[in-house]
Amino acid sequence: MQIVGMDIHRSFAQVAILEDGTIIRQLRVDLVHDRLVAFAKTLSLEDEVVIEVTGNSAAVERILRPHVKRVAVANPRLVRAIAYARVKTDKVDAGTLAKLHAAGFLPEVWVADEDTYSRRRQMAERAGVLAQIIR
Repeated sequence: MQIVGMDIHRSFAQVAILEDGTIIRQLRVDLVHDRLVAFAKTLSLEDEVVIEVTGNSAAVERILRPHVKRVAVANPRLVRAIAYARVKTDKVDAGTLAKLHAAGFLPEVWVADEDTYSRRRQMAERAGVLAQIIR
């Protein structure tokens, strides 16, 4: 099993792959749908991915979810409090996420499952129809 830490930005993610407590690989993945899916397909159903909450973390999580055992989403404020580092780079952040998860110290947030996403979409559609009726 590998633990994959991903420091997500708007257009790319810095990735650190941790195996047996050692970072064995670092790479950069463009956050374009096809490239992210291609990266996800290189992972195993035994692997776990760790990301922090950002503007596009929900989309990244939903793309990765079918390809791995689990996608953990971390609370960025608490991660910084736990892993305060003098040297702050994307590579360090990705490695820190993976190591915190491996050690059991990752402060996670709740992530909606597919059923919840579906219900939210239904409610949004109904709200849109009601708004049109009221006008």
